[in-house]
Amino acid sequence: MHPGKKPKKVSSWQAIGALVAHFRKRVRLTQEQLAERASVHLDTIASIEQGRLALQRDRASQLDELLDTGGVLAVAVAKMPMRERFPVFAQDFIDYEAVALTLLWYENQVVPGLLQTEAYARAVFSSLYPPLHEEQLTENVTSRLDRQKVFERAPWPPMMSFLLEEAILHRPIGGPAVLREQIKYLRRCAELPFLGLQIMPTNRETHAALDGPMILLETPDHDQLAYIEGQRVSFLVDDPDEVSVLQQKYGMLRSQALSVQDSMSLLDDLLGES
Repeated sequence: MHPGKKPKKVSSWQAIGALVAHFRKRVRLTQEQLAERASVHLDTIASIEQGRLALQRDRASQLDELLDTGGVLAVAVAKMPMRERFPVFAQDFIDYEAVALTLLWYENQVVPGLLQTEAYARAVFSSLYPPLHEEQLTENVTSRLDRQKVFERAPWPPMMSFLLEEAILHRPIGGPAVLREQIKYLRRCAELPFLGLQIMPTNRETHAALDGPMILLETPDHDQLAYIEGQRVSFLVDDPDEVSVLQQKYGMLRSQALSVQDSMSLLDDLLGES
């Protein structure tokens, strides 16, 4: 190892993948043979062994049986920490999101993850390119829905504010029926006492955040953080000066968007319920 160079961190999924490869070789099966017995594509087994594809519990139990492991894989997957289900670059944010006191979220392309229905979330992940394996897609959807348990947090969920571009409400991700159910769900969420939902109208001539989405949160220690995500990259910002600028942006966005009441009326109009 080069002096001063840090060893590459091995993820939990890579460790589990290594176990799968070890048990497969122990019973003298090739990846192709295991894939055939498991009725999956060769790429699925290869991706699991390389740690690129999360091993779901049902699949783990199946492989335990095929490889005669005594249930080791199913136990390992069941003990996987929640944060490990997400990409490394997002794990710190997921930790903070679960305990946040306040959460301010602006999105310009899709409905915020915490407000997505299962069908809409699946459609969003299905749109990713390169496309995801079916198992990874299902794992991503399950993990996203698990994050929504923050709404059930005791004694009280975080105070939340969501700003959505109006264009999101017209983009039929998953098809018109999926979008309609998503809008219905947003309308129900808008009634929650701890949640404010505002729509940024498309005909707005000035806009404080044309450079993209952002999430601002306050930790239990009252630290102010920001999370910025782009194409295959993300940043958790803790510099007070930088976070302050983003908070100012968010404040201006709230003043530019429709009011909470007018936003609910817009949702009603889209649903034909005005």
